[in-house]
Amino acid sequence: MTYIVNDKCIKCKLMDCVEVCPVDCFYEGENMLVIKPDECIDCGVCEPECPIEAIEPDTNEGTNKWVDLNKKHSEIWPNITKKRESDVPKDQEKWRSVKDKLKYFSDKPGKGD
Repeated sequence: MTYIVNDKCIKCKLMDCVEVCPVDCFYEGENMLVIKPDECIDCGVCEPECPIEAIEPDTNEGTNKWVDLNKKHSEIWPNITKKRESDVPKDQEKWRSVKDKLKYFSDKPGKGD
């Protein structure tokens, strides 16, 4: 088992999870974060830290596409180990309730550390 980041993170990217990860397995895209499955130790400390519930175990139903997306992009995006102010639009509050945000996904890398 590993944890994944799903589409709830898109256009929110709050980074509370990054701060608590003991193994620095988060990678940053332009408008979301992903978890590198091979680095995640399944400790679960990141899951309750996400205020929008964008982190979940890969054993949950419907996570297959997110496992693949997290794996693929964690190989090409920069690692992030420190929480900072999100660089996504300040209107992230309105994005919290939007459903099915995959259409807004950007495969561009973020800044990383």
